Amino acid sequence: MFFFKSISFSFFIFIFTTCIIHSDTKIEHKIAVIVNEEMITSFDIIQRMKLSAILNRININNQNNQIMINNAVDELIHEKLKKEKINEYEMSISENEYIEFENNFFMNNNLEKNALIDILELNNVKYSVLKDFLENEILWNKLINNLYFRLTSVSDMEIDEIISKNPDITLEQAKNLVIKRQLDLKSSKMLRDMLNEATVEYK
Repeated sequence: MFFFKSISFSFFIFIFTTCIIHSDTKIEHKIAVIVNEEMITSFDIIQRMKLSAILNRININNQNNQIMINNAVDELIHEKLKKEKINEYEMSISENEYIEFENNFFMNNNLEKNALIDILELNNVKYSVLKDFLENEILWNKLINNLYFRLTSVSDMEIDEIISKNPDITLEQAKNLVIKRQLDLKSSKMLRDMLNEATVEYK
């Protein structure tokens, strides 16, 4: 069961978003960043910042507010670039694939879906923001697997190293961890290359 640890977070988010909405309603959708002609608005940033805080059980305060904003901007820039590559390769997912991934996400993060939805609503975060985030993760992972899985290789030394540190895991699990590590490196390199080639304009 997911319990949010402090009501002060929800209170702060309410005050934070209310100030933005009432001071100038246009600020909600002000263009903040342009990534290869794709827009990221201030509203997108606020939604992602609050989502990240909720998922990571972090209270937004004066000390971490700017860090949370910067992290949200970086995440959204990365997602824009990932979506470009996903669209280039015409990647798609089925409803069943999404449901399975979503269920695993909640389980791995010790979250209960209905409780999380209630917290999102309390903090004026659209559930579609979470769904878009998860869909993008699925599609990106599928793309990386399609491009690089056949290039991965597993050595006995790598497996022995993992098992020595995690004696309870099976040989197959160790092999999968080695492959995942290699795919993660490929993913990071691809994203880094795309960032180097991208046009990112901050408004």
